[in-house]
Amino acid sequence: MRLLRLFFRGLQWLSPVATAWIAERLFFTPHRARLTPAMRTELGTGRRFELEVERQRIVGWSWGDGPPVYLVHGWGSRGGRLTAYVRPLAQAGFQVIGYDGIGHGASGGRMSSMPQLARTLQAVVAAHGPAHGLVAHSLGASATTLAMEWGLAISRVVFVAPAADPVGYTLRWADQLGLTEDVIARLRTASERRIVFSWSDLDIVALARRRTVPLLVLHDIADPVIAWGEGSAIAGAWPGSRIVTTRGLGHSEIVRDPEVVGQAVAFLAKSERMPSATRSASAIIVT
Repeated sequence: MRLLRLFFRGLQWLSPVATAWIAERLFFTPHRARLTPAMRTELGTGRRFELEVERQRIVGWSWGDGPPVYLVHGWGSRGGRLTAYVRPLAQAGFQVIGYDGIGHGASGGRMSSMPQLARTLQAVVAAHGPAHGLVAHSLGASATTLAMEWGLAISRVVFVAPAADPVGYTLRWADQLGLTEDVIARLRTASERRIVFSWSDLDIVALARRRTVPLLVLHDIADPVIAWGEGSAIAGAWPGSRIVTTRGLGHSEIVRDPEVVGQAVAFLAKSERMPSATRSASAIIVT
């Protein structure tokens, strides 16, 4: 980060336009996460499918039969990193559908964004049927909320370490690089034009207030990537939700923890709706 800061400090003095162009590509290009051998093995048991979103090839997998439950990964991740949910959900009688979002994993595209991940989810659901349930991690939860705002129907939703403030994250990243207000404004304008969406419409907490389906949030109290307060803010704004707080699982291990997976599957398997007043932390899992 120190080297990048020095690089951008010099470049933006020479050319704010070039600086904004490079910064946009740096920020909106996710790294390609790796899979463990166990994750690859689980993917190998699924039925592979492909579809096209924004002229890019999207790769996914499905397992089992029954009401569809979708797995939505976060930024820089991929569908295979949520395979801990596959067998428990399939054994509970669900069809499980996972995929790599645009610009992620085995799917096509170099650059990506939250609205593009939301459009990918819409396309996958359109191809595989109405969603009974969904498990989303990190920025995948933000993209899911946006897709629901656009009309995507889901009966029950589980968010794991959800991000509530993607614009704030972008601005903090820009501040770390020492970008000037002029460069940030150029970056914002260029990205809004490219993804055909306004940053001002990415307020996840505001979108959460308009949701009505039951939501379970699972978030670690010491998450170093997405602060617990972001998950708490979403749960507090979303009627009919509750939050379960974990300790010692961070941002990544929480996705694979057997106790967390078990709570998510049990919640998705319920047929009754949760009381709308249930919003506060209900449990602490110490691992």
